[in-house]
Amino acid sequence: MSAALIDRPKPPRDDDRLDVPAVAAWLAEHIPGLTGTPRVHQYRGGASNLTYLLEWPDREMILRRPPFGTKARSAHDMGREVRFLTALRPHYPALPEVYAHCTDPEVAGGEFYVMERIRGIILRQDLPPELGLDAAQTRRLCEAVLTKLVELHRVDVEAHGLTHLGKGAGYGRRQIEGWSRRYRAALTPGAADGERVMAWLAGHMPPDRATCVIHGDFRFDNVVLDPADPMRIIGVLDWEMATLGDPLMDLGNSLAYWVQADDDAVMQLTRRQPTNAPGMLTRAEVWRFYGEATGLDVSDTDFYEVYGLFRLAVIVQQIFYRYHHGQTTNPAFMGFGELAKVLDARCQAMLDRRGA
Repeated sequence: MSAALIDRPKPPRDDDRLDVPAVAAWLAEHIPGLTGTPRVHQYRGGASNLTYLLEWPDREMILRRPPFGTKARSAHDMGREVRFLTALRPHYPALPEVYAHCTDPEVAGGEFYVMERIRGIILRQDLPPELGLDAAQTRRLCEAVLTKLVELHRVDVEAHGLTHLGKGAGYGRRQIEGWSRRYRAALTPGAADGERVMAWLAGHMPPDRATCVIHGDFRFDNVVLDPADPMRIIGVLDWEMATLGDPLMDLGNSLAYWVQADDDAVMQLTRRQPTNAPGMLTRAEVWRFYGEATGLDVSDTDFYEVYGLFRLAVIVQQIFYRYHHGQTTNPAFMGFGELAKVLDARCQAMLDRRGA
């Protein structure tokens, strides 16, 4: 497989530049044998925590830190990510190893941690033609990615002593109340008020189906494929939103990004992963695959899909709130206000179909 398919970062944005000498000095004190100043590149695809590649002549690492500037309360908790990665990795080995965690904001203007870089292929908006996948192979790849989510949900929380990673029971209620509160706090002029969707979710919440480890943002661009065998998943990244909760709500979160080939033109404009490619499962097929793999009842999935779309609308609106108020200048966020309205409209269309 061509090395060109290995995911590569770009130079850091001006607003996201690290104090490289300070970071290098701190790392040299805390990681045995590490010396010198690394070259630094930035992965620009994410919209939340910032991710950088640090390269020394004989070593490379990934650094994660919160965005610069004003941030939402309780968001971007580096310590929480570190605790999750460290506790879960022995039982779900697709996680990168954490090397060091800096809690002193004086070092680099904020907390950060460094971890292993898992070198591989990360799928973005479209399937790379160099992969040469036909429809049958694309379906196999899709099922392999979904199986990795199933494996996560099967991790035995009690047996492995992971109950401290989240509150567990009552997850659904906490999510609807919390995301509704955050949405109202992030409203900007012209935003959809979201009240119809929030009221429907609060009034139609099913009981938790189970309590398990959930990723919170399981997507193709958070999955690393083996360059020698792209059907094999060697890494799962971005555990910022991981916790203990309802597995069906976790799948609903994933499907908020799942734009399939027969979706309308407006939805196609929101697509950021290759779920429209020939051979990819449709959302309905994803639910069937997951239900058959787990034995969970997936006969009524609307709540989980509306929840996933609404939660994504809140995340997008929160980011746009920061952009609107000058708390970030990243031009990639300029259209997030309109995207939040598109997501609200998708929720409302689903409620209309139900006659709600």
